[in-house]
Amino acid sequence: MEEEQKKITNRLRRAEGQIRGVQKMIEEEKECIDVITQLSAIRSSIDRVMGMIVADNLKHCLENPSDNPTEQAEKMEQAINMIIKK
Repeated sequence: MEEEQKKITNRLRRAEGQIRGVQKMIEEEKECIDVITQLSAIRSSIDRVMGMIVADNLKHCLENPSDNPTEQAEKMEQAINMIIKK
């Protein structure tokens, strides 16, 4: 679990740096296509982090099932819906 949190935190820090880079690009009036390319990379990175978090949640649900089967099913469905909605 700690290993996963570290990976997620590192990815978020990287995305944060990319966002600062985009802000600088805008201030410097860089080409639109270059800004959009960077924003697309940031979105992809954030999507990956979301997937990692949802996958970790699903793993936790499977490894530590709830005593209440209905509650367990709801948690699983919620996690799956998060992946599908993206």
